[in-house]
Amino acid sequence: MGYDSTCSATIDGERFHGTARLEHKDLVFRGTSRLAIPLTQIDDVEASGGRLIVTFGARRAVFDIGPDAEKWANRIAHPPSRADKLGIKPGLRVAMIDIDDRGFAGELRSRQVTIETSGRASSLDLVFFGVRRPDDLERLRALASRIAPDGAIWIVRAKGKAAPVTEAASMAAGKRAGLVDVKVASFSDTHSAEKYVIPVAKRARPVRSSSAAPRTRGSASSRGRT
Repeated sequence: MGYDSTCSATIDGERFHGTARLEHKDLVFRGTSRLAIPLTQIDDVEASGGRLIVTFGARRAVFDIGPDAEKWANRIAHPPSRADKLGIKPGLRVAMIDIDDRGFAGELRSRQVTIETSGRASSLDLVFFGVRRPDDLERLRALASRIAPDGAIWIVRAKGKAAPVTEAASMAAGKRAGLVDVKVASFSDTHSAEKYVIPVAKRARPVRSSSAAPRTRGSASSRGRT
């Protein structure tokens, strides 16, 4: 997710060299010493002079991150919510299909979105699709026809190597449905969410007059992870 830094770290007063990485649940340092700090156990964090200063329990670690230290500190102090990571914004039209998460609908409503329950609803901004078996992925093509040109489908599947639906199977199904994968996010402790969109070149272009200025379109080919 863009939070990696080759740096030196002073841990409990001793200096080491290695790589720091801010992960979903931990701040990790690997090098001449190894350390993993659960974000939930960080008591205080601040940035000063390019240094990330972390206090956890009775211990203290200082990472020489550089100019991005403040960004790291802000991320640790104010982690994005699940709704933030999934791009849920007020006014969107959203559908949930086979999502086994009791609190998720409440999170959607708190963002003031419209939850569409009809199986015929179209031009949807976001579809959250829970898959449990490989056969479920065969529904992806039909779901792709229901999203807006700039909409997205989030495939929600179990994490882990033993999960019945693999990342490779998900990506292959997305390709068959004419979609591209652009982002991965943690949906819960047990489930991952993978975002699929219509390729920019295949999206329906709005009709505009010849006097209108051309619009610059971004690429959907790069995949992020949060």
